Amino acid sequence: MTDFKEDMKPININLELEAAERENNTTQNDGPDENSRPFKINVSERVKRLPPYLFAELNALKYAKRKEGADVIDLGMGSPSDPPHHLIIEKLIEASQNPRLHAYSNAKGLPNLRREVAARYLKYYGVRLDPDSEIIVTIGSKDALNHSLLALISPGDLAIVPAPYFPAHLYGVMLASGETLALDARNPEKLISDIAVACETHIPHPKLVLVNYPHNPTATVVERDFYVDLVRLAKKYGFMVISDLAYADLAFDGYKSPCLLEVPGGKEIGIETTTMSKSYNMAGWRIGFCCGNSEMIRALATIKTYYDYGTFSPIQIASIVAIRQMDAMVEAQAKIYEHRRNVLCEAMERIGWEVVKPKASMFVWQKIPEIWQQKMSTFDFAMKLLREANVVVSPGSAFGPLGEGYMRLALVEKDDRLRQAIRQIGRILEY
Repeated sequence: MTDFKEDMKPININLELEAAERENNTTQNDGPDENSRPFKINVSERVKRLPPYLFAELNALKYAKRKEGADVIDLGMGSPSDPPHHLIIEKLIEASQNPRLHAYSNAKGLPNLRREVAARYLKYYGVRLDPDSEIIVTIGSKDALNHSLLALISPGDLAIVPAPYFPAHLYGVMLASGETLALDARNPEKLISDIAVACETHIPHPKLVLVNYPHNPTATVVERDFYVDLVRLAKKYGFMVISDLAYADLAFDGYKSPCLLEVPGGKEIGIETTTMSKSYNMAGWRIGFCCGNSEMIRALATIKTYYDYGTFSPIQIASIVAIRQMDAMVEAQAKIYEHRRNVLCEAMERIGWEVVKPKASMFVWQKIPEIWQQKMSTFDFAMKLLREANVVVSPGSAFGPLGEGYMRLALVEKDDRLRQAIRQIGRILEY
């Protein structure tokens, strides 16, 4: 019997992470073998419809600077930097040591995990969900969203998406061969009116409306009446609703995010996607949920049957512990983001910027000073901050035309690093 320990080489975790991240964000092209005949790859039209990856140039510069030893502060991506609670990690380790749990997982998710999700919805929103027919475990909320779109959208169907848009919302519809109508989500009351107008005037009529509150990237929030009005419109015009509720737990200043399913009729017309990535700091674990209308859940489950076998069972078991025991951790994590929001906003005010503090999410949506909007594009401004201040931000234009003139800053660094980032930005800006 081979002793694997003798052959194992030590692994530098940091180097492995850097290499994986670099590969994930850059594309290598070694070109064809000059001695072979070129073979043309004709990719699908859905891939051709996708735009170039806007962050590729930013990421390439970021990695080049870090390779040179620069201390780059990355506020670009909303990837939590805090670890999960140690009890969640310990349960994952324990479950991973059970050989029976390394087989294919339950396609809809472990029954006990679905029951915990149902219990949480009842506790937080007063919503009763059937764990068997109205809840499915997904590989993060992106999986829930994109596979739901494949299950619900046919070629040529029209879907309304919120703008500025999180790219997965817009391009998820496009990958399902649907058409999109992007409506401004920054004024929820006007969005309701715009949806009604679209239903009256557009041919084909919208088949689906996608909403996302607290909103990414702008952090706009809604009150419960928004969903009441949305359900009323959905029943009147016959469109389905997908609500992306990824940031509901990260609410500040006493605000509590409502949800689609808590209003009368919500389960009749739509589904809701949630995730453990943000509030439980489990982004890399890829665990989320889709809840709501049983027919829409069934359609999603059918699609997923052909695409995957679900999330690794030990991750699901650890998630049961998280949902059952970690309410205090979720509340504490929201307080951490609220404090970082205050630190970042106060630092920006000190360099003379006008700031609107968000009530929820893990982002600050910041308008770029007019003088710099006149000089350069939002993307060029973001490149300037990286090149000269060693600070990464997400240019608003990455979220569509309505994002031009803004930048998104993620609250993923500790207090001192946030203050340092804004000081470095302030030093390079001339007024």
